[in-house]
Amino acid sequence: MSTNAQTYYENNATAMKPVRAAMGDLLKGFSGLHQAAMKPGALTLAEKELIALAIGLAVRCENCIYAHVQAALNAGATREQIVETAGVAVLMQGGPTYTYLPRVMEALEAIEARTATA
Repeated sequence: MSTNAQTYYENNATAMKPVRAAMGDLLKGFSGLHQAAMKPGALTLAEKELIALAIGLAVRCENCIYAHVQAALNAGATREQIVETAGVAVLMQGGPTYTYLPRVMEALEAIEARTATA
């Protein structure tokens, strides 16, 4: 059975192509903001990605969850750090965030499965 996370990782880049074509200037601006915000400084990139993941969970943005789980892992965060981050998000945002915890686990499992077959 395919999960939402697997679908996201398989299709998001393709799905964003027409968006980039239609909104190029806007996306360039967002990209600049993203690069500036995620530049390592007092916080490492991994720490910033964990913060972004917690916020994505708190606002219940499924695609944000998938994107920032992957980015956090790419930046060197561990599975355990991601799971703890999810717990802190639940502490701060409560039940609605709790209902999105399966998305975090789906993301981790989808990424681990892709890594195992690569």
